Amino acid sequence: MGKTKTAFVAGVEEKLSGKELYEKRKKAKEEKATKVHIPGLKGGQRVVAVQSDLPPESELHSEQTSGNEEAKKRKTRLKVRSKKYKDSKSKVDPARLYKLDDAVALLKEISYSKFDSTVELHLVVRKDNLSANITLPHSTGKVKRVEVAGDETIKKLKDGRIDFDVLLATGDMMPKLVPFAKLLGPRGLMPNPKNGTLIKNEKEISKFSANSITLKTEKSAPIIHTTVGKLSMQKKELDENITAILETLTSKQIIKAYICSTMSPSVKLALS
Repeated sequence: MGKTKTAFVAGVEEKLSGKELYEKRKKAKEEKATKVHIPGLKGGQRVVAVQSDLPPESELHSEQTSGNEEAKKRKTRLKVRSKKYKDSKSKVDPARLYKLDDAVALLKEISYSKFDSTVELHLVVRKDNLSANITLPHSTGKVKRVEVAGDETIKKLKDGRIDFDVLLATGDMMPKLVPFAKLLGPRGLMPNPKNGTLIKNEKEISKFSANSITLKTEKSAPIIHTTVGKLSMQKKELDENITAILETLTSKQIIKAYICSTMSPSVKLALS
């Protein structure tokens, strides 16, 4: 027989065999190991483990996978063109460089909008930060609001109000406009000598009529977008407006040129 030891529990004598005593001590050690000590708790305080009902890992994985698949679908979703657009595009030869006269005639043929579309000219040029002010032979059909900077202009700018398309200024007004550079600059409205908006006298206002436009490259790329008229204008008038822009910039500065109207496909121009 194994050895027997006597243990006293709450004043009651209990006889345990060696094996039973070993099991009891082992159990006590395991219980002690499972206790969690958290700084700040006093003696006698217990930590109760609370198990929340979390979804299985497989469900979480499936939800994450489905979310990724939806994101991929959004990225790969292609823009669907209308039947009218596809019919119009089928009439344009993408490999051909059209002479200006033929390009404008084709543009009038393929345009299908029910309103008077705006005719646009898009240019890829060789230089960044390219700008020019051009007076076109014919109006583009857009009403242009021209303002000469004065005390009333300063009051409006203090209120953050801009109700003009072109701002002209004489040299003596420039110091008053400098505090509003962050408001005017990003909109291309800050007067400067490069685009001719810094004038010597009010007689120069006539240069900024409805026929005048300002060409300017985008900040991130040497690309120019501008309007040249309305589709309802005579073909000759559109030809002359586009020619005026191409001649001002010269073919040496232009790499590619396209014309299009609102909602229509573009037509690539021959520059030579």
